[in-house]
Amino acid sequence: MNTKQFHRRVWAIVLLLALMVTGMGAALYDLQINNGESYSRLTEKKIAETQSVPAARGNLYDRNGQVLVSNRVIYEVTLDAGLMKEEERCGILLSLIEAARTEGVEWTDNLPITRTAPFRFTTDDPYYAVSQDEDGKEVKTLTRLGRLAVKMGWVDDPTKEAEPETETAAPAKEPGLLDKIKSFLKGGASADVPKKAKEPKPLLEAEALLGVMCESFGVAGEGAVDRKKAAKNGETVPNLNIGDMSETDARALAGVLYELNLRSQDIYTAAEYVFASDVDIDFISRVKERDLTGVVIEAATFRQYQTKYAAHLLGRTGLMDKKEWEYYKTVDADGDGKSDYQMNDTVGKEGAEQAFESLLRGKPGTRTVERNTKGKIVAQNWETEPEPGGNVMLTLDIGLQGYVENLLADAVPKLASEETEGAACVVLDVKGAEVLTAASYPTYDLANYASELTEKGDDPLHPFLNRALQGAYPPGSTFKMLTAIAGLEEKIITPTTLIRDEGQYNYYGPNGPKCWIFRQYGSRHGLINVSKAIEVSCNYFMFDVGRQLGIEKLDEYAARFGLGEKTGIELAESAGVMASPEYTESLGGTWYEGNTLSVAIGQESSQFTPLQLANYIATLVNGGTRNAVHLLKEVKSSDFSQVLQSYEPQVLDTIEIEDQNLKAVKAGMLALTTNNSSVRQYFQSLPFQAGAKTGSAQVTGQNESNAVFVCFAPYDDPEIAVAIAVEHGGSGSELASMAADVLRYYFSSQETRDEIPVENTLIR
Repeated sequence: MNTKQFHRRVWAIVLLLALMVTGMGAALYDLQINNGESYSRLTEKKIAETQSVPAARGNLYDRNGQVLVSNRVIYEVTLDAGLMKEEERCGILLSLIEAARTEGVEWTDNLPITRTAPFRFTTDDPYYAVSQDEDGKEVKTLTRLGRLAVKMGWVDDPTKEAEPETETAAPAKEPGLLDKIKSFLKGGASADVPKKAKEPKPLLEAEALLGVMCESFGVAGEGAVDRKKAAKNGETVPNLNIGDMSETDARALAGVLYELNLRSQDIYTAAEYVFASDVDIDFISRVKERDLTGVVIEAATFRQYQTKYAAHLLGRTGLMDKKEWEYYKTVDADGDGKSDYQMNDTVGKEGAEQAFESLLRGKPGTRTVERNTKGKIVAQNWETEPEPGGNVMLTLDIGLQGYVENLLADAVPKLASEETEGAACVVLDVKGAEVLTAASYPTYDLANYASELTEKGDDPLHPFLNRALQGAYPPGSTFKMLTAIAGLEEKIITPTTLIRDEGQYNYYGPNGPKCWIFRQYGSRHGLINVSKAIEVSCNYFMFDVGRQLGIEKLDEYAARFGLGEKTGIELAESAGVMASPEYTESLGGTWYEGNTLSVAIGQESSQFTPLQLANYIATLVNGGTRNAVHLLKEVKSSDFSQVLQSYEPQVLDTIEIEDQNLKAVKAGMLALTTNNSSVRQYFQSLPFQAGAKTGSAQVTGQNESNAVFVCFAPYDDPEIAVAIAVEHGGSGSELASMAADVLRYYFSSQETRDEIPVENTLIR
């Protein structure tokens, strides 16, 4: 090849290379400058996923249209650790924590170790809880921290006893010379000698555990010690092997990673870790600026409580637990063969939220979303839109409820008894057994449930107990109207029958039970009829009637009036207990005929809820129709255009009561409010007449009796029945002023209360 040809080829190659470089440059310019953003989006896209989107939960209203519980749109920050590269995870989380600190945002951290040094556990039993089984045997149950620590191998399971490891296999033949030498060198140990039990890993103290967690989670700073290298060199490794990272940062990271690991290890059922809830726009902006992978900000709905009253009735919502999931996974209302719920759905936990879950929940929607590698949604498509839940109208009168709760809080501590504890008051509509009020004292604030639970969870007065529905109390003399009705209807007595109070009832022998007036003052009520017996609460009269009736008849009438049986209300309630030979014997006791006398005056083992007592009075004064008690009034569509459901009254029993018998019993209750000096003073100022009965029941081991008071009004055409019970409240007459105040408020407020037009209420 000559020089000229060589130069030509060189120039051809140079030109070709120049053209290639130019083409590549143009392609890169087009890729990065012209279409860089679009191509970047394409590369960031992940495979589309289908999501179930919960529907807006329906609101709760009282009978007058007052909003009790609604929804508020909030923004939540959730974490998806699966999108974070392991080497970047701690940096991402620390950046998020710094943003939260800057904006004063509280994040979810339930690790039971203090957040600052010196580190210590925040609970007495961080690894396990101790309880007793039915046989009284001590049972240890791992906490969430304990389950994670065992699963990660940080500690051995403290709930299991260590078993010694042994070798029992004997040599098959005579040991040889070499075996004998080995045995000699080992001190003559034989192969079939049990080995020493394996030493369990100790339960680590807070700082040591935190150090193990940090190492396991990859929390370390510059200068952290190489543990393996240190072990070879005989060097001591600090508990917190975090180098130049601050102790506070290490603890914060460990807390967040703890929450993530609880979920990844299937220890906590909530798959999604909500780092922070109800965050403001400043925090959102700061997080978005940092563009943190796996940190997702999405809108959510939050239950907003529009009243501080009726906590026990309204209840709360929360993520379902495993036990609840066992039920909800079987719910298939539309019959498509699939559960209407997913494992981590929010459901009603107590009260109306739980009772009316199916009405409030609505129907979830379905959407397909595409996320980029940082977890951000880049595209979404709705397949089915969510259908909001129905708006549930309760029978509750929130104005009356609030008044009664405040009344109990003010009046109960002022009672003469120094042993008063809890109390309850129930107000029922007489004709339909609608719950107008069911107040418990003490109570709590639903809007701050978590902090209230922490603060009041160990309160001996048990503020979270719904005493109105679940507290069971001896009825005392309030039971005497039932004994009277049973005696009248069974022809044991008539309205005009006279029985002489002899002071002490010695039918079964000397030293029989005494009438209260004889026991206290040595007096007697003399010759009296049933109305007078109710007015003066004569024990002797009821002893005689009860004896003639017998325990079977008393139990029969009690059941027909709903005493010792659930009322039918939609919420959790106690059935109470009606005294009987069977119940006494079930407790290992012996029933005697004389026990019937105590039952007839509301003593013995009978215990009823305030709700049962109120419905018993309502059943009595409406003429004997016992209705199922209910809290649901009706359900309206989300836009209030339709009535989806209305409560249908349910008659549980109809007791045929002769007019003259009912009049005789009611007359005795009227006389208490018009003739009794200790009660009359509170009722005489009312613009209507009312009937009432006091009750006191002794409690074993207590100096003061439980106080009970029942009443109804107006006397001629009863509208409401009221039952009040105060634990260790002393005499039932001391509750008369409270009862009169309840009646006064109810009937006065009827004239001034305006019904709110819920159809015009804006729902969000």
